[in-house]
Amino acid sequence: MVHVERVFGGAIRLLDGDLSLHFFHAFKAMEEAMLSKYCSYLIMILMVINFLFLKGSTASSEVYTVGDEEEWNDGKDFVSWSQKYNFSVGDVLRFKYVKGQHNAYEVREATYRSCDASSGVLAKYESGDDQVKLSQAKKYWFICNVPGHCLGGMRFGIDVKEASAASTSSQMEASPPLNSCKSYAPLRWRMGIFIHIFAFGILLGFDF
Repeated sequence: MVHVERVFGGAIRLLDGDLSLHFFHAFKAMEEAMLSKYCSYLIMILMVINFLFLKGSTASSEVYTVGDEEEWNDGKDFVSWSQKYNFSVGDVLRFKYVKGQHNAYEVREATYRSCDASSGVLAKYESGDDQVKLSQAKKYWFICNVPGHCLGGMRFGIDVKEASAASTSSQMEASPPLNSCKSYAPLRWRMGIFIHIFAFGILLGFDF
């Protein structure tokens, strides 16, 4: 009787070990399948978010008040002011001044250098609160055409560039690679724990 019990007991333990190994491999396969499925969803979601973020960031524009707090007035070094910023297509220059005391002319480079506005004037702004949209990637030149003001320093030029593709690429490089789930190891670890708990609950008959 003792021998029989030992034989059957060993068989039961062997069977129990086989079942445990079988369930382990089954859980492992289930984990990999679920991780692959949900990680693929995560990658797609992150790609959409990344696209929307980059699209929004490249579409934004800035409004620059010429001269900052001192505005468009005598005594300001506008050449130094213009070198403080990086201007992109879509940005806006705002000229604020007392109407009648100043004006703002967009001119060609030769007119900018000579301060002679008898030719080379591209646009005139005289309202006292003028907003000039920088719609092209090129060099812009501005002067005040009130006698003596241009030669006195009320002039500047800026180099407007296309919305930078470099900033977009740098943001994408800063993001984790979207072609591999290995980039999301902490998430994989948490999901693995959840899957094991879920599978163990199924074995015990819990109703999720």
